[in-house]
Amino acid sequence: MLEGSLLQQLETTHRHSTRPIRFGVYYKNTLVSLCHALEDHILSDDTKPLVITAFQQGKWYLQEADRYADIAKKSRQIVIMAAPDAGFAEHPTSLFDNVDLVALNTSDPVAQEWHLIILSPRYTAMVLCQELSDADYGAAGLPASDQERKFYGLWTFEPELVHQTASLAIAHIKPYNLELANKLKAHKQTIQPAIATSENLSAVVSRVVDYLQTGQENLSIPTALNKQSLDRNLVSNEIQAFLRMAQLMDMADVKNPMAAAEVVVLCEAIAQVLDLPAWQVKRLRLAGLLHRIDPLQKAESILTPGTSTRYHEDAPSSPLTCPLVPGAQVLRTMPRLRAVAQIITHQTEWWDGTGEPAGLSGDEIPLESRILALVADFQWRVNENQASQLSREDIFAQALEECRQLQSTRFDPKLIDTLTLLVMGLQQGIELPLMTPKVSAGMWLLDARLDSEIKTAVMKNEY
Repeated sequence: MLEGSLLQQLETTHRHSTRPIRFGVYYKNTLVSLCHALEDHILSDDTKPLVITAFQQGKWYLQEADRYADIAKKSRQIVIMAAPDAGFAEHPTSLFDNVDLVALNTSDPVAQEWHLIILSPRYTAMVLCQELSDADYGAAGLPASDQERKFYGLWTFEPELVHQTASLAIAHIKPYNLELANKLKAHKQTIQPAIATSENLSAVVSRVVDYLQTGQENLSIPTALNKQSLDRNLVSNEIQAFLRMAQLMDMADVKNPMAAAEVVVLCEAIAQVLDLPAWQVKRLRLAGLLHRIDPLQKAESILTPGTSTRYHEDAPSSPLTCPLVPGAQVLRTMPRLRAVAQIITHQTEWWDGTGEPAGLSGDEIPLESRILALVADFQWRVNENQASQLSREDIFAQALEECRQLQSTRFDPKLIDTLTLLVMGLQQGIELPLMTPKVSAGMWLLDARLDSEIKTAVMKNEY
């Protein structure tokens, strides 16, 4: 990590905090897809964001300069940092009133970084990376193709982190252009950190996933091994996009911010009691992490223009052809997550057939959906009762009794029996190993074992 770079400054700031930064490695084609998705979202939005970007070399800016002319028309201010080579200052886009260039010294470590920082009243987003050094590439040496170049860093939607990085960037600009730095600081102060709404997040995530999928289709690497590596990097980031959206939804719920983590561990406990196979446990676990995506009732996928994702009454009701529920439909655009989308879609079915969206009943409802529905409801009831004067044991007992009153109508009675066994263990002091998401860098990073299992299962299409 380059000393004095924004990436290094951000890492140092969080090194001894409760939320240390954890970075990933990305191929260039993945970063291009991410940046183009976020840039095109600016073009589709009307919030006039503040955009701060850094190009590793001036020549890379020249490749994107015409595109940035359109982005400038939709932005309140754009700042472009790069070493002043290849004549990027003379390009017509650089002459726009709301476009400012910062010609970095060639010795400036930020001149070796790739940044895109977006501050909008509706959402925040950021890509922050630097290329691996020659030593990092190791004995294999530099990659043969440009899109195989690797970068170290992160991308995120998390408002606090994006605003913090923007402040670091503005401070870095100050020695070069004090007037510009003061102007950027004033712009930034008018855009307060805020958790994006479900609707806005869904639109951004849909676009990111769409561009990553397109990146997969356009891979032109000669060797199958290298193409597989790039493909996996894209797939991993598609999943991370959904997990980041789920993370921010939990963060926005100040009364129940640990819902996803607690639902996951309860789902896994019930799955173990039922002795479900490992592949089923893994996809139930991922469904638990993403289960709150379903309420995005206003979200419509932008991936299939002209096609509404709203549920129609004449839609098939078979569990094998689950109807189009807006939030889950965003997941369904990714083939590897269609099974998870189905689990999430049918978590609102009722055992007696009076639920939504397909009116399934009894065993017609996928087992994972039945488990998720019961566990999510139980977790919510436990959380609601935390503020009461009840003991831990009584809180569990009350939540269980409230769920039991809905057996045979809303919930599978056999699963109520399984939950009862689990609650008995909790009342007797059994502690479930809560896999608390490490919310750092806006990334929902699970513990290494769980993260590895999910990625492996996805690659094998087990989801």
